[in-house]
Amino acid sequence: MIYFDNAATTPVRPEVAALFVKLLGEYGNPDSLHQIGRHAEKLLEQSRSKIAKMLHASPQEIIFTSCASESNSMATVGYALANQSRGKRIITSNSEHSSTTAAMNYLESLGFDIVRLPIHEDGTVHAEDVKEAMNKETILVSLIHVSNETGAITDLSEIADVVHEHPVCVFHADCTQSFGKVDIPFEKLDLMTLSAHKIHGMKGSALLKKKKSLVLQPLIFGGQQEQGLRGGTENAPVHIALAKTIRLALEEQEKSRVQMKAVRDRVIERLHEIPGAHVLSPEGSAESILCVCFDSMTSQVLQNALDEKGICVSAISTCESKSGMANPVLLNMGCTLKEATHNIRLSFSGGNTVEEADEFIDTVKEIVSAYGLPL
Repeated sequence: MIYFDNAATTPVRPEVAALFVKLLGEYGNPDSLHQIGRHAEKLLEQSRSKIAKMLHASPQEIIFTSCASESNSMATVGYALANQSRGKRIITSNSEHSSTTAAMNYLESLGFDIVRLPIHEDGTVHAEDVKEAMNKETILVSLIHVSNETGAITDLSEIADVVHEHPVCVFHADCTQSFGKVDIPFEKLDLMTLSAHKIHGMKGSALLKKKKSLVLQPLIFGGQQEQGLRGGTENAPVHIALAKTIRLALEEQEKSRVQMKAVRDRVIERLHEIPGAHVLSPEGSAESILCVCFDSMTSQVLQNALDEKGICVSAISTCESKSGMANPVLLNMGCTLKEATHNIRLSFSGGNTVEEADEFIDTVKEIVSAYGLPL
């Protein structure tokens, strides 16, 4: 099997899995006052402290959550509801992850003024667009760092400088697809989303990095956990394992980037061998994601044919994979309807190889030759 769907999820590192299995035997509730509970709490808080140091934060600024979608919801809805007395204008883009899009739609139904900036042909939001959209009522800017569809990289540092010219506004970045793959300006972000299973960690573990001065409205009620922001018993094993997951991702970031680039470059190099094939990801996008189009075959047909051959790819972000729609991010970039319905997304990890890239191209050539429509 060839797995080119690492933007959807990644295989768990053996050392992370081994730690998780060990932790399953330590069954204490971190909120219990007895010895077993105190031990679980100690391990959880040690993990929080280690993570905080790696993210240039304090332990109080690390909030454990179950997934990136929850972190995005907490950052956007939680911040907006807690700070609406300062203003009700929020800036985002028209090409965010579905969790952020849904959160913005919900806030709009509550009377918030949601500004959805269009992305440019390079797949990103530009700082000047944010600057033009800002006013004294703007309390939050929320943008994805690396597009989960195309790999386009938005310049967070430049946008953060614009946001922070306005004292009542904060900046949230969804770094789910960028963490461990491209550099992130941690200190410039007021809120940041990260997910373990995108970096070879456990599903059910994510975090929201939140500057300690910020106030959020809890979205899950019922207890004092996570500073009162997330009621319910903590999933201690996965969050304890998150510290090791993050450390390994950061330590191996450059090595993985070089390997992903080699795989990505080989696919691009050989695309000309397939009639009607071309790249949709913009120049300068992350090495981890490559969006390509095959004019003679629709996304779903090619994806299914590749699946039969043991090659895993996506046609659209996993959270939208059952919608049957054209890829909205590509349409927003200015791609044609055909390109938005004939694309597939390849997403790589440091474990992929150039040989797999060659096998992918050879397989697609066979499929297109046998089943592709005339061009």
